[in-house]
Amino acid sequence: MNKDRNTQHNGRSGPLADRIALVAGATRGAGRALAVELGRAGATVYVTGRTTRERASEVGRTTETIEETAELVSAAGGTGIAVPTDHLDEDRVRALVERIDREQGRLDILVNDLWGGEHLLVGSVFGKKSWETPLADGLRILELGVRSHVITAALALPLLVRSAAPLHVEVTDGTAVSNRRYRENLYYDLAKNAPIRIAFGLGEELAEYGGTAVAVTPGFLRSEQMLAHFGVSEENWRDAIAQEPGFAIAESPHYLARAVAALAADPDRAARWNGKSTSSAELARTYGVRDIDGSRPDAWAYFEDVTYGGRDGSPDDYR
Repeated sequence: MNKDRNTQHNGRSGPLADRIALVAGATRGAGRALAVELGRAGATVYVTGRTTRERASEVGRTTETIEETAELVSAAGGTGIAVPTDHLDEDRVRALVERIDREQGRLDILVNDLWGGEHLLVGSVFGKKSWETPLADGLRILELGVRSHVITAALALPLLVRSAAPLHVEVTDGTAVSNRRYRENLYYDLAKNAPIRIAFGLGEELAEYGGTAVAVTPGFLRSEQMLAHFGVSEENWRDAIAQEPGFAIAESPHYLARAVAALAADPDRAARWNGKSTSSAELARTYGVRDIDGSRPDAWAYFEDVTYGGRDGSPDDYR
């Protein structure tokens, strides 16, 4: 069976109807949207995270849970399966992979969207030299943003390579081009550049299996946490522009998610993307994807041209 052809699987239809996906870090934000859009394309999606209806992670938000994410996946047309998992716990990750193997026999798509370090940024990262950042906080950032990704990849890849065309997606903040600039603080810089190198390295290793490893980034993300930070909702998010003019270039989490779902359904994805770093905007242009409001924002181009380059222009010119 051609796995890149529209099929039906367990009564579902869509370009990913026969695919098994794992979105590691799917509680909220880009991870939740990625799980939902993969489900909308028909995939069976295992969603993991630390916040459940019974217990919250160190992020401290109880308003989003992995159970809710799984329900959203199923409501969108896929099959969502919530598995509480701390991806810094090797035994828990190993048990997760064994469960997917036992229940499905393979894994086709692995999305590493692990992070959960936002609560450390304001007090310990932004505006601070690395030596001013509490060491424990800096090391926690590296655990959340790097070690968790490595553990998950190491334990899930043996199952992923059973797929006819394995896809490994690393989600980070910034592209290889944008991240040539220093990202605020040493710990944050390392955490957000490491996934780009992970995708590059795994691209080399997956090539012989017909696989694709790619690093992707959203632009200025209107995540649940960001909306809460500005005291707005998705419906009135533009009200926050008065506080933060750059928020005018913001995008919903579904923009990146729709683009990644299109990439996952692309039979030529390895030739196009293997080992590369890309953005929601570049993927959207390639696959004809738009955000939920019909726009096609390119935050990184705006930052490059206007914020850093000094060119005249407004966010509307980049939507």
